[in-house]
Amino acid sequence: MQAFRALVFDAYGTLFDVHSVEALCEERWPGKGAQLTRLWRAKQLEYTWLRSLMRRYEGFEHVTADALEYACAALGLALDDEPRHRLLRAYRDLTTFPEVHGALSALKALKIRLAILSNGSPAMLRPLVAHAGLGRLIGTVLSVDRRKTYKPAPTVYRLAVERLRVPKLAIGFVSSNCWDACGAKAFGFRTFWINRSGAPVDALGVSPDHILHSLDQLPGLLQVPVS
Repeated sequence: MQAFRALVFDAYGTLFDVHSVEALCEERWPGKGAQLTRLWRAKQLEYTWLRSLMRRYEGFEHVTADALEYACAALGLALDDEPRHRLLRAYRDLTTFPEVHGALSALKALKIRLAILSNGSPAMLRPLVAHAGLGRLIGTVLSVDRRKTYKPAPTVYRLAVERLRVPKLAIGFVSSNCWDACGAKAFGFRTFWINRSGAPVDALGVSPDHILHSLDQLPGLLQVPVS
């Protein structure tokens, strides 16, 4: 089995907790924080898929703002400039999941190249990675913005092959989004789905190679032959 030379991580939901904005939502609209956060995220993803199909690309900042507008309108929540600005700004300061720093440090110690491949725009990803202090661990940050379409389009996953100059089968792709792990698998990567919620596998005709409950399981798995 060819060894991994690089691991490529999804950002939102995998390394960074998109629901860490819930407290801010709850502060502004008591009793609605969790519902708003879930709907906002669902619409954010839906808009990336629809815009890709329509071939009407807009950057992730735009998509995230539009999804917030929709979610607030659907829940009957008034959204003026001040909370809009605070919530969108919070997407650049998302917290990492508790195990992220330890897991990435252990993986880096295995001499595997680490990268991010994200729907996020460069203007969103740069401050996000810096705020979390991940720059010393992850050397390459790739955005779909270079392709003007969103995951799971194959051309997006090809960015990692081109930038890292590593063959598909020597790249492991890691995502907490099953559809993303399936898209990467269909492209030709070996994939790891971080299934924190115990959800079933999406019925997309292809499945992730490995299903883990937490990112901190990954370093131990890579110290033994992967099949």
